[in-house]
Amino acid sequence: MIFQRLFRKETSPARRLYAAIVAAARHPLFYARWGVADTVDGRFDLVVLHLYLVLERLKGGNEVLRQSLVDEFFADMDRSLREMGVGDLSVGKKVRKMAESVYGRIGAYESAQAQGHEAFVAALARNVFPDGAPAGAAEKLAAYAEGVQRELQGQAVASLFKGTVSIPEPEA
Repeated sequence: MIFQRLFRKETSPARRLYAAIVAAARHPLFYARWGVADTVDGRFDLVVLHLYLVLERLKGGNEVLRQSLVDEFFADMDRSLREMGVGDLSVGKKVRKMAESVYGRIGAYESAQAQGHEAFVAALARNVFPDGAPAGAAEKLAAYAEGVQRELQGQAVASLFKGTVSIPEPEA
């Protein structure tokens, strides 16, 4: 027992937030009922969407935590690429391309939300459903994301800074 305490690695708030983001993005309903592709790209798009939602909530707060959360995301992408067998020489290029994609999506979502719900639906349709969204899927995803944002706004910033976040599950 003493050895467990001595060698236990404390999980950072950013890592706990990121784990919650990934868990939310992997909810089976997105893939089974809403038509998000259950592929590397589809899962990536939903992780990025949830990352965006949490980063938006942290805006104007602890910028160090926001950066740490982004760092966790890219460390996970790096690990995932290596697990998929991408060679060391290619990982940097692929992560750079992912970074462009992530920041592009975040910019698109911010801009779209500033223009209103329909623009946000269109941005999600373009990014999450590049081959065309099933009827109503982008609308459901937008309504879900907006609901998550409302839920996150109701959560204490102090809890988020400690790495505690509650992301609601999508409803059928």
